[in-house]
Amino acid sequence: MPYRADTAQSTETNGERLAALRRRRRWTQRRLAQETGYSLSAVRAFEQGRRSLDRGSLILQFSRALDCHPTEITGQPYTPTEADRAGQEAMAAVAGVRRALLRHGRPARATEAEAARLDLRELTARVTHANRLRHSASLPRTAAVLPSLLRDLQVACDLTTGDEQRRAYGLLASGYECAMQYLYKLGRVSDATLATERVRWAAERTGDPLRALASHWFEAGEFLSIGEHDDAADIIDNALCALGTPGTPEALSLAGAFHLKAALNSARGDDSAAADRHLERARETADELGADRNDFQLQFGPTNAAIWSVSLPVEMGRGRDAVRAAEHVTGSLPTDFAAERRSQHWIDVGRGHWYNGQRDEALDAFLIAERIAPQQTRMHAGVRETVRTMLRTRRRGGLVELGLRVGAL
Repeated sequence: MPYRADTAQSTETNGERLAALRRRRRWTQRRLAQETGYSLSAVRAFEQGRRSLDRGSLILQFSRALDCHPTEITGQPYTPTEADRAGQEAMAAVAGVRRALLRHGRPARATEAEAARLDLRELTARVTHANRLRHSASLPRTAAVLPSLLRDLQVACDLTTGDEQRRAYGLLASGYECAMQYLYKLGRVSDATLATERVRWAAERTGDPLRALASHWFEAGEFLSIGEHDDAADIIDNALCALGTPGTPEALSLAGAFHLKAALNSARGDDSAAADRHLERARETADELGADRNDFQLQFGPTNAAIWSVSLPVEMGRGRDAVRAAEHVTGSLPTDFAAERRSQHWIDVGRGHWYNGQRDEALDAFLIAERIAPQQTRMHAGVRETVRTMLRTRRRGGLVELGLRVGAL
């Protein structure tokens, strides 16, 4: 059965939602401009869709001023179009994943059959498979395996003891991470936050200090996503202090991943100098590491650091810098690197071209991203808003077709 939303797919722009939120507070456009520091003409341009309201830092500034969640501006979660059967399949599994998350910490009450088939080696293979599906950006296939996997992992934690139980908690933390990323890509932010809390709980019970620290990478992202930059920075700084001088490749890659998170936090907080410093530290760490790794499913290494060198200028609205950085990244991007990251790279390239006034190049990049990871690209808030803005002045060919697929028309 295809997924059915309770309401029709909305084609409102972020600017239209911003205007509605402003009116809800009985504010004038001038008052909103005063509260955010933008000019009156800028606020009008955002609300009328003449200026794209797609960057995280912009959305956070408006959401803080209006005391709302950023998703009230972006309109997430989105409903896949009826033609996107794979997207509907991915969305249909949300309820099962959420049930598994809600049952976290409750007695598993395993059946005899569940107890009999408990096998940590088999569960390890299933968790590895689920994460490979997630990295391949196959949301429908990830959705298909998650509910039963999470249930079996919870049973394993309930029925094992000692070292086996600590191992089971590590697998459960990884399963929750997979669920969290799946939910975020579908725009199910509150459910993803629930999964993040479960990741931390399970990681702390593994007895592995690095595993516990890695869970704080996701915790920092929660604060970053709602604009609480000081809290995010504290979490990141504490983790980097705890890591000290990393003595193993795993610790080194984790430190590099935290520097990337710090760079993003600084970019969203409009501190470009700090963002550049942390990106440089991440690059140095990647060079020291010497190869791409996937410790704690964080995909850190030279390739991901290079991808972030495009992402961060996009976050700061520096289109020219993003396009220039992409020239050094795109040709060297390994074709076997995680599809979710390669797709994100092309999304950022497209947005960089858009900021740089290169509309044809922006469309071409979005189409490449969509070929690599269809559902991830179509459900991406930045892509949807940018495509909507592009459609205001140009409705032809591939742009209209992409607009239909992402639900902008």
